[in-house]
Formats: sequence, C-alpha cells, structure tokens
Amino acid sequence: MGAATYKGYVKDAKTGEELIGATIYIKEYPNIGSTTGLDGSFVIDNVPNAEKITIVCSYISYKTIEKTISASTTDPILFDLPADTQMLDEVTVIAHNPGRTEAGARGIEKQAMNVVNVMSAKAIELSPDITVANVIQRMSGVTIERNSSGEGQYAILRGMDKRYNYTLINGVKIPSPDNKNRFVPLDIFPSEMLDRLEVTKSLTANMEGDGIGGAVNLIMKDAPTERQFTANISTGYNAMYFGRDFQSFNHGAIVKESPYEAMGKPEDYQVTADNFRNDNLRMKWKRPAPDLTAGLSYGDRFFGNKLGVMLAASYLNTYRGKESQLYYQPGTSHNGIEYRNYSAQQQRIGAHAKLDYHITPQHKLTWYNGYMDMSEAEVRDGEDDKERAVRMKYNHQYIINSTLKGEHHFLEDNALKLNWSAVLSKAYSETPDNAEIFLQGTHVSTSGAATRRWEHNSDRDKAGYIDLSYKWVLPNASAFDFSVGGMYRDKKRDSFFNEYTFDSATGARDPQYLGEDWNNFDEILLTPRRYGNIGDPLNYDASEKVGAGYGMAKYTFNLWEFIAGIRVEHTDQGYVLKFPRDVDPEGHQKYTDVLPSFHAKYNVHKNANLRLSYARAINRPSFFEIVPYSIINEDYKEKGNPDLKHTVADNIDLRYEFFPKSSEQFMVGLFYKNIQDPIEYGLINEGQDTYYQPMNFGDATNLGLEVDIMKYFNWFGIKANYTYTHSKVTTDKRIMEGSEVRSIEQSRPLFGQAAHVANLSLLFKDTNHGWEGQLAGSYTGKRLSDISNWYDDDIWEAGYFQLDASVEKSFDCGISIFAKASNLLDVPLLRYIQNGPRTANIDYERHDGNVIERKEWHGQSIMIGVRYKLK
Repeated sequence: MGAATYKGYVKDAKTGEELIGATIYIKEYPNIGSTTGLDGSFVIDNVPNAEKITIVCSYISYKTIEKTISASTTDPILFDLPADTQMLDEVTVIAHNPGRTEAGARGIEKQAMNVVNVMSAKAIELSPDITVANVIQRMSGVTIERNSSGEGQYAILRGMDKRYNYTLINGVKIPSPDNKNRFVPLDIFPSEMLDRLEVTKSLTANMEGDGIGGAVNLIMKDAPTERQFTANISTGYNAMYFGRDFQSFNHGAIVKESPYEAMGKPEDYQVTADNFRNDNLRMKWKRPAPDLTAGLSYGDRFFGNKLGVMLAASYLNTYRGKESQLYYQPGTSHNGIEYRNYSAQQQRIGAHAKLDYHITPQHKLTWYNGYMDMSEAEVRDGEDDKERAVRMKYNHQYIINSTLKGEHHFLEDNALKLNWSAVLSKAYSETPDNAEIFLQGTHVSTSGAATRRWEHNSDRDKAGYIDLSYKWVLPNASAFDFSVGGMYRDKKRDSFFNEYTFDSATGARDPQYLGEDWNNFDEILLTPRRYGNIGDPLNYDASEKVGAGYGMAKYTFNLWEFIAGIRVEHTDQGYVLKFPRDVDPEGHQKYTDVLPSFHAKYNVHKNANLRLSYARAINRPSFFEIVPYSIINEDYKEKGNPDLKHTVADNIDLRYEFFPKSSEQFMVGLFYKNIQDPIEYGLINEGQDTYYQPMNFGDATNLGLEVDIMKYFNWFGIKANYTYTHSKVTTDKRIMEGSEVRSIEQSRPLFGQAAHVANLSLLFKDTNHGWEGQLAGSYTGKRLSDISNWYDDDIWEAGYFQLDASVEKSFDCGISIFAKASNLLDVPLLRYIQNGPRTANIDYERHDGNVIERKEWHGQSIMIGVRYKLK
C-alpha cells in the first residue's frame, strides 16, 4: 500500500496572520503529524492511502478545527483558526498585543500612517542581545554608539546623532539620568521586558516635535487574556578574561557624599586627609565570576476579566571590558603607545507593573509603573612608556516612571474618543568618589598625584497629555478623523560637582615607589589641597517648560489615506549657576516653533502601500550645553556655549512597502532632511588648550536610501536591511600657510553618520523538534567620530563588522534551553585621522595612509540559559 503527502497553511481567521508552531495530525493515525513552520506552512508525509482522512489542527488560544478530505487531494489545505475568545457579561476582552509576534509587528507597520519599523517580542527573545541598545542595532537605518566597555548605549537613526531622537515608554517621553544631556541610555533597559520595540522615522502632529531623527518607543509587556507566567535564568562569560585578570575595587566602601556635603556645605570648606576614606581604593586582580541574568513575568485577569495585571522583573549582572591602544591624539602628548585596559561590572535591575481596568466597554484606565536601575563599577588602567593613570569609577543611575492613562469612547459607533495621560518621572545618576591616580614610571606623581570627584544629578518630570478625536463617516464610504490635543511638561534638573586634587604626602624628594613603599592604591599616602573645586559650573539648576498644542485631520477614501496637521511648541529653557565665575549666573532661551506635517498613503496593490511624508521637527540644546562651563574631561577639555541655537529641520520620506504574507515584508524608502543650525561637538583651539565644544556648524542636508527585506520559508528565514546615507555640512576650518593661519571651507558628513549600514540575519526553525536559531551580522561603515577645527584633522571610526548568534531548544513541558553569543569575530574598532597636511610629518602607525588614533577590542561574550513558559 502506498503513502500520501499533504501540504497546507494555518492562519488566524481574523487577521490572516500565519500561525507558527500549530499542531497538525491525522485523526485516523494520531502518530502521523507535523507542525507549521516560519511561514505557517506544514507538510505531512507517509500517510497511508485511504478514501478519506480527517486532518486536525490545534493551536493555543485558538479553537481546534477538523477537516475531512479526499485521499486524492493535492491542493494546499488551508486552516483559518478562529480565536478562542471569552465573552463576558459586560465586556469582551481580547488581547491587544499585536507586536508580540512577527506578523503582528508587520501589521502595525502596514496600518501606521507614518514611517515606522517594529521589532516583535518574539524577535527580541530570539536575538543574541540582552539590552534594548543592542537589539535596536538590528533595525533598518539604526546604528548604535557604544559605551566604554563596548556595549551598545545610544541609538543613531538614519545617521542623525543620538541627540536628534527621543525615547518613549508606552508612548510617553521619559527623562534622562545624564548630567549634561537629554538623551536616554538604552542599555539601562533589559530587552526581555518589552512586548515590542518601535522606531518612528516621520512624525505626525500628535507626536512631540523634537525628533529630527525619529523616536524610539518601548512598549512594555501588557496584561494577557489568560494567565501567563515566564521565568528564565542564564549565565555566561566574556572571553577577554580568559587571557587577563578582571580589575575591581571596593566600591561598596565609597562614601556617597563629598567632604563638602558631609560638612554641611560651609563657606569655609577646607579639607585635610582625615576627610577622606581610602578603603574604596583597594583593588583586586582576579578572574571574574560568571555573568548572571534572570527574569520573571506574571500576567492574569481578575474580577470577571475586567482587571488585567502584568508584573515583570529582571536582573542582569555582567562583566565586560575593553582593551585599547592609543597611538596619537591631536593636542595631547604621548610617550609611545598608551595601553588602556577597561574592566566593568554592570548590574541592571528592571521591574514594572502594568494594570488595566475596563470600567465599561467604552471606558478603560491603564496604570503603568516602571523602575529601571543600572550600576557600573569600572576600572580604567592606562600606561605608556613613562606615565600611568588608574581610574576607579562607580556610576549608579535609575529611571522611575508612573503613568496613568484613560481611554474613553462616546456616541454611536464610538465616534468620539478622549484619551489622556498624567505622568510623573524621575531620572537620577550619581558618580561618587570617582578617583584617578597618576604615576610617573613606577612611582606616584609628586604633584597632582590624584583627583577624587563627586557628581550627582536628578531630572524630574511632571507632564500631562490630552487628545480628543471625532470620526465622521460620509455616505460614499469615505471618512474624516478630526483630532486636537496638547501637552505640558515641567522639567526640573539639578546637578552637583565637587572635585579635589591631591599631592604625594612624601614630597618630591621621597617618591613612593610601587613594590617598595606601596603595593595597592589604598596604601598610597596622599595630601589633599586645602580647597576642592566646588565652583565648577556643573553645579547648576536647570528648568524646562514645554507647552504644545496640535490640530490634525485624516481623510480616508477608497485606496487613499491623507493626514495633515500642525503643531505649535513653546520652549522655555534656563539655568542658574550655583557658583558663577566671571559669567552671567543665569541664562534663558525662549522660542516658539510651528511644525506642519503631511502624510499620504496609497494602497497601490494588494498588501502594498506607497507613502509620502513631510514633517518639520526641532532639536533643543541639551541642558548643560548652554551653561558657560569649562571642565577637564577624559581626553579633552570641554566648554559650554550660551549662544547655541536650537536646530530646525524639514523632513521628507517616500516609501514603498509590500507584505506578501502577514509576517513578511519588502520595503524600499528614500528620505531627505534639510537641517538648519545642526548642533555638533567640535575641537577648537584657544591659546595652548584644545577644547571640545557644542557649536552650530551652519546648515546641513541628509539624504538616503533604506531597503528592508523579511522572507520566511518553512524552516528558514532571512531578515536583511541596508541603509545608505549621505549628509553634508560645510564649515570653516583653519589651515597653516607658512607661519600664518587662515580660514578655509570644508565639507564633511554629519557627526556619527555612517554612509553604509547593513544587517543580515539567517533564522532557522524546526518546529517538529523544537529547535530555532539565528546568525546575525551587522556592518557599520566608517563615520566621523570627533570634529576638529583644523582642515583634514577630523577623527574617523573605520568600518566595523560584528557577528552574533543564538540558538534555542524547546520542550513540550514549556521549558526551553538557549544560548547567545555576541561579537564572535572580535574585530577591533579602529579610529584614525585622515591623511592631511597636519599629519604629513607625524611618525605614527598608519591605516591605508591615515594616522591611527586608537584600536579597541571588546572580547566575545557567550551565555547559556533556561526559560520556562506556562502552557
């Protein structure tokens, strides 16, 4: 007797979404069956011949369906599974978490009026990344800026520096823990706490206007329709520490208050050695413990399913680092190559509670509370042929957000809608007793032997949002949606800075030698100079009040959708210096911006859209940039700029998008930005000093092309995206002609913008045996890293490729084991100064003729873990 083969697809009956992992079997032969693959397809082989057979299809949260077919059938068998929803006495609760699945994420992109890219919770879970900052680099047109330990920290959208985008949690802007800037470090967020990640690249009038690059929206886990429980734990190691010790110091002994604060901030604040503890300066050299990450989430519904609850918590403890070789830096002197080793222990704690209550079918309240906490203890040990500097730095920062939202529907068919939000947020950062010790050869420097610095700041937000919309349906099946709304935010920020300089207690005639007079840094005898620096401009209070109102209309007719809107934002930004020095102690910037926008979407053919968008957006100076400060930073001195102007840009987008299946896509888009007064940091020379200062460099343009492809087969999938960006800004540079310095114009790209960015992910899924995996490569082309005011003296970062991988094995009981590996190739990050007149006679190592500024390695990281999901 022969055997037959049957093929088919399984989809959601309502949305058309392909269902992955649905169970298919022959009722007459229960042991013969299959599961659906990445494209929702299935194949059942070796079915004994019979006149008729019954195929059963089942999937969690869906009704089971049976189909009786003729044995001779060769056509694909389609199962449209209806959701197994619960009907309540007053309320029908259906899970509204479309972004959790790949098909749901594609649906959001398809339905959105503006240009949006979405990454689903499933894609995040399978990715090799454990923080949002690393996850986001997989998305089209996005690159990341890394922190000192090599981990992703900030997003750069379409070549626009991190300052040009803003971060939202559940659609609400959050404050930043940074003591100078307003951008939010994305590495503070564990990726597993998200339902989806949205990157919006064109703004509508109901969105805040300070997003020239776009907006990053973190949609946190929402309450499900039925009980949900997940848990995971994993461990791993960074390969860098197979070859060297991890350096750590006793950061638990750090005194959080500076001596000046501990004394009650007196007018006479002179100090002695008795005002300082040295316990925290004791260092250890040993191999680090393994990394540890863990997470829990619980969701359920109560009181007749009216109340939804989602609780989630996450903990990460990782050991990272970096190995750097500094060759040449303009304006500084080195004695040969400086070798820097970084050792960083990072701990992240995340917790959130999200409640939703359906008062009636027309009225819903949502209350979100989130707490994100990150601490990092880092040692930087740098040494060249003559000098050594060791820094022991501990930083702790957190973000708290509480948002109460209301959604109300009125009139027939819910034609009138009122949404409102009340938001309280706080961001805090502290870097207490940031100590740096300086050595000459093997002995402690006699003058300027050490510095110890205390810094802390907080950023507090109170904000309110209101949106009112009305839908007017016309007889010809067209419709108008009218909406108006506004927001108001009152932000207050305070910053504290206190630094002390120390000399060797034994003087120049009796140096303290390593191995003879001391063996660990807490044994060094130091004498503080009587008065520390409390007059630094980093002691300031800042405020920002932003009020905005908008009006918007949407018209839908046949295959067309149009949105036109206008937004008006008023900004009042100011500062007060606590210890002014020959500068104006107060400063204010007030301005009003009118921000028009227009979006058109045309359904060119089935499952395909053509979009055209225009929006004007702004970028405000960061709080500290307009303060007239001067500070000695890691590589250069920094200065503020009270005359800094805010940036205004006109943005145009054109995108064709095609969704062949619910989880697949092909997108190609063009974008253009005309930018007035972009803000960038540049190197300027004043006398013998080189300063790093925020400046307006004149007008700029930024244009580019984006291609995004996602295609699934039964067991194999491809995700690929490529972005080409060309930006141009022309500024005045300095050039030497003989002994004279003159000005000359030079065109260059915008800071941080890479012309070529590409991502390729290969996905594998064997649903029959529970295996799935991903191999992900990411390439970022060369980009401008530091801007000089000298002609052809800018510092560039060379093109960089990173390869990561992940794999997961699932079992029927809900348990799965997984492994993640990042930076498998450990390609060095290379910075260089382009060959030019100022480097022609410099005798340093070169790369393609360019003078190497530094090389950096971050090491491979591998993690293995186990995950449990309640079924």
